Amino acid sequence: MASTRLSPDSWINAGFHTLVAQGSSALKAEALARGLKTTKGSFYWHFKDVPAFHEAMLRHWEDSSLHALDVALHSEGTPVQRLRHFAQADPRAANGLATHGTALEPAIRAWAHENATAAEAVARVDARRMEALDHLLAEIDLSNPELSRILYGARLGMAEMSGRDGVDNENALGTLVDLILALYG
Repeated sequence: MASTRLSPDSWINAGFHTLVAQGSSALKAEALARGLKTTKGSFYWHFKDVPAFHEAMLRHWEDSSLHALDVALHSEGTPVQRLRHFAQADPRAANGLATHGTALEPAIRAWAHENATAAEAVARVDARRMEALDHLLAEIDLSNPELSRILYGARLGMAEMSGRDGVDNENALGTLVDLILALYG
């Protein structure tokens, strides 16, 4: 086995691929090193221990997710156009996570069911996304708080479905936004 020293991002990307393919129980230094054809020394060069690696993965996912949210919220156009963009935007697109496929966010969420640190990261991302949806809906004069939950729940469910069947749900989410606007607008 070669003694290749990889960057922290190389390890984090390998962690995301492993999480999607094998689940959170496979996020261990030795197994990741074997998959990357290197030694555990490279892993420990960058991360104090496996929990620190998990924290780095979650921080990267959270930062990337919030960056994608900012891109969607600050895109040009009317509040309706930004709402549509937010609903349809692939949370991976603006942040380099697209290589992990549509199954990454559902895998992170599954991890959150068994890991408190992952659950905290998911809760922070969810809170920011819901806050953004509330703000966008308020700009359109839609004040029903259930609409944010409906849109966000649909977005999460569609991500779960896409992760399983690979079907792009962008148009379906756009249709849901159009229906809400037609009903309440």
